Amino acid sequence: MAHFSRSLSSLTGFARPRRLALLVVLATAGLPSTADARIGGYDGIWNVTFATTRGNCSSGYSVPFTVTGGRVSSAGGGRVSGTVRRSGAVAVQVSVGASHASGGGRLGGVAGAGSWNGVISGDRCSGTWQATRS
Repeated sequence: MAHFSRSLSSLTGFARPRRLALLVVLATAGLPSTADARIGGYDGIWNVTFATTRGNCSSGYSVPFTVTGGRVSSAGGGRVSGTVRRSGAVAVQVSVGASHASGGGRLGGVAGAGSWNGVISGDRCSGTWQATRS
């Protein structure tokens, strides 16, 4: 009987780490993979504030953009198109009437930054932008 209880205790000692490993595997299987998390990781409304560093264009205006599944679109007026890569690199084109601009930069977490250039109300301008996620 002593031999049986000793072998039983060694069996439960062996099964406990295996059971823990199985629980860890099952728990992580329910989590999204890193790639899946990055694809939608930038989704939401981003408020982008523009600053002009060259040219005669107004500065400090803010425009909301929507990111859904790696695509950038307008959350307000004007036509907006662009993409966000898994790395956070963003490329966007914006047009409102005769004014148009393109920009690029990087998003990460809840903030982003980059540069832009275009023709605004007939003036060629360029500058920087900063974004925060709402």
